[in-house]
Amino acid sequence: MHRLYNLDYLRGIAAFGIMIYHYLLWTWDKIPAERFMGRVGVYGVSIFYVLSGLTLFYVYHEKMRPTTHEVLGFIKKRIYRIFPLLWLVTISAIVLSRKTPDISHLLLNLTGLFGFVKWDTYFSSGVWSIGNELVFYAFFPFFIWISNKSKSLLFALFILLFFIYLYFAFVVIDPDVNLSDQWRNYVNPLNQVFLFFGGFLMGVVFKDTKVGNVMVMILLAVGFGLFVFSPASGDTVNLVTGLYRLIFTFCCFCICFGFYKLSIQFPKIIHKPLTLLGEASYSVYLLHPLIWTLTGVVLGLMSKHVIGVPTWIKFPLSVTITLITSYFMYEYFEKFFIRLAKKK
Repeated sequence: MHRLYNLDYLRGIAAFGIMIYHYLLWTWDKIPAERFMGRVGVYGVSIFYVLSGLTLFYVYHEKMRPTTHEVLGFIKKRIYRIFPLLWLVTISAIVLSRKTPDISHLLLNLTGLFGFVKWDTYFSSGVWSIGNELVFYAFFPFFIWISNKSKSLLFALFILLFFIYLYFAFVVIDPDVNLSDQWRNYVNPLNQVFLFFGGFLMGVVFKDTKVGNVMVMILLAVGFGLFVFSPASGDTVNLVTGLYRLIFTFCCFCICFGFYKLSIQFPKIIHKPLTLLGEASYSVYLLHPLIWTLTGVVLGLMSKHVIGVPTWIKFPLSVTITLITSYFMYEYFEKFFIRLAKKK
């Protein structure tokens, strides 16, 4: 089984885009739905979910049988992959906040159970999506089982999850209320699981399908074109409700499918940095809020006690520090636990 480097590229680009979105948001306070980065900030995470379902299918569909031994092995690997950095970020965010955390919320975050019961109780920006992922991982062995058992049941499950997705887009989330004021509804795992399952089903249906690069380019052009030029505007709630929810979801699937089936060999000058960015994407995603905070504290102290520092420098400095820190965190922290999981 060869590595799908194109999915690494897209994963890294999505993580980088979310980081830039947050840094712009925290600099200027609000990014409307008509702006490209406003759309990236919302649907970058959606792309993560689709890629997650697709990648796990690709890795496990041949070798995983949902026996107790296999499921426990899968869970152990996910724990070693997800929790060390999650714990580090959670504890660091609490320290930086200088507030005493609610003990029950802390325990839910450290155990990963917050995604199952209180998915909006997290301590660092973006961690909500990790809680969602842990919920999806819990259902993944069932998805594997049902895909081996019956294709009819698999597509019935797809229809069910799609209707739940529609229910949130057209009923639960109110288009007349700012997204930030109904954030709990949006980050509900039931509102996101269709994306993960859609990526999984993409693997089931198209794993042996050859698609020419011309068709792939057309799909990518359609996906990116609709993503950029769809006339949604106003608060970002308009990106995740009604017809626009379906349009932007379609864009995500087109883009993910295009990268999945793209068979172009990129030169090393492009391949290497995109691969590194993709491999370090988990660190980029989780660390960037902490680095933004720390950079602000350091620059504030410098301006107060040493020398005046222009405010604009915080943005490029935070981006640079995030990328460098994430690379070393992946190489010497994440990889350590990945190797440890393999030994175990």
